[in-house]
Amino acid sequence: MITLDYSNLFKVKNPQITEANFKGTEEKLSPYLELIKTRNQGFYDIVNEDVSEVLEYAASLKGQFDDIIVLGIGGSSLGNICLKDTLAHPYGKDAPRLCVLDNVDPYMIEKLDDIINYDRALFITISKSGDTPEPVAEYLYFRKKTDDKELDPKKHHVFITGPHTSFLHDVGVREGIKMFPVPENVGGRFSVLTNVGLLPAALIGIDIQELLRGGKEFAAKFLSENFDENISFQFATIQYLLNQNGVNINIMMPYTNRLRTFADWYSQLLAESIGKATARDGSIVNTGITPVAALGTVDQHSQVQLYNEGPRDKMIIFLEVENHESKIEIPHVSEDHEKTDFLKGITFENLINTELHATQDAVTKYEKANVTFKLDKIDAYNLGALFLIFEGATAFLGEFYGIDAFNQPGVELGKVLTRQYLIEKK
Repeated sequence: MITLDYSNLFKVKNPQITEANFKGTEEKLSPYLELIKTRNQGFYDIVNEDVSEVLEYAASLKGQFDDIIVLGIGGSSLGNICLKDTLAHPYGKDAPRLCVLDNVDPYMIEKLDDIINYDRALFITISKSGDTPEPVAEYLYFRKKTDDKELDPKKHHVFITGPHTSFLHDVGVREGIKMFPVPENVGGRFSVLTNVGLLPAALIGIDIQELLRGGKEFAAKFLSENFDENISFQFATIQYLLNQNGVNINIMMPYTNRLRTFADWYSQLLAESIGKATARDGSIVNTGITPVAALGTVDQHSQVQLYNEGPRDKMIIFLEVENHESKIEIPHVSEDHEKTDFLKGITFENLINTELHATQDAVTKYEKANVTFKLDKIDAYNLGALFLIFEGATAFLGEFYGIDAFNQPGVELGKVLTRQYLIEKK
C-alpha cells in the first residue's frame, strides 16, 4: 500500500500552498484526463497486457545462465537498474545476476568482459528504434565475443525493439534471434512495465505479475475522477503550484538504499518530460523542474544543510518505508554507556525511520516544502505502483503546463552531432 502525505505543505508559509489552493485544482482533473486519453500514450494500459510469452521464455531458460546482461541506455536501462536494486539481492548472492551496461564507458565494458563466463551469459539488447548508437555498439562488441567463442547467437542474444525495419529488427529477422516488442505508443522513459523491464526482471526471478498488479491498481486510480483517490493528480498539482511560486527543484530522498536508483529513474522521467521550450500551441515557455537524487540518511550529513538554510526553490520528496523487513538490534557493548544509552534496545529500522521523521520536521521548521510517499513495505507490487504513480503525475503535469510530456526534442541535436562528428573523423 502506498499513500501520499502532503500535510507538511500547509505548515510552510513561504512558499505557501493552502488547502483551498490545493483542492481548487479539482475542476481540472476530468478535462486533463480526457486530454491525456487523446495523446495516444499507452503507459497506463500496458499493465493489462498478457505477459505469458515473457513468463514462458524465462521459465524455458531457468538454470541456463549465470549472468543476464542488459545493453541499453536511458529508458532502456534506468528502470532495469531500479528493478535490480530494489527487488534483487544487493550483493549478487542469487543467480542469475543482472548486469546493466548503461554507458559506453570502455573501462566498464572491459571489466564486465573480465568477469563473465560467456557460455552462461545472455545478452539483452534494448532499443525501441533499433538503431540507438550506444546499445548497438555494445551489441556489436559482445556479438563478436560470442561469435569468436563459436556460441549460438540465438541462444546468447535476445532483442527488445520496435516492429519496424532497423538494425536490430533486421538482424533478428535474418538470424532468427528472439525478439520482444516495445509498444509503439510507450516512450522509453515510460517503458519499465513493458517488455523492456519485465523480461530482464522475470529472468532474475522477480515476480512480474505482482509488478503489474501494483501498476494496474494505480492505473485505475490515475484514471479516477475522484480527487481524493487520484494520487498522481494530487502530486502533479503540488509540483505545479509550488513551481508557480518559484520552487523549480525536486529532490527525491528515499530512506532506503533499495529505492536509491528509483530516484535516478524519476530524474529522467521528470527532466525529459517537463523540460520543454515550447508549448503545444507553439508559444515559447521554457518550462522545467530540475530533479535531484538524494539518499537518507546519507545526505542528512551533506545536502540537507543546503535544503534547510539555502534558497526556497526546492521541494523534498521523501520515500518512507514502514517495514524494512529486518529487525536487527543495535548491540549495547560500549563501556561509555552514557554516550550510547539512547541507542539501547533500538533496531536499525527504528533508527533510520526516526532520522527520517526528524529530517521531515527539521525541513518543515525551516519553511521548506516537503511531501512523503509512504510504503508499508518494499515488494514488487509497491514498486509497480510507484512507477505508475509517478508516470501518471508526469502526464498530468504536462497538461498543467500545456506542453508535450511525451517527446524529447532537446536530446536530438546531440545525437545528430555525434553521428556527424564520427563520420567526419573517418
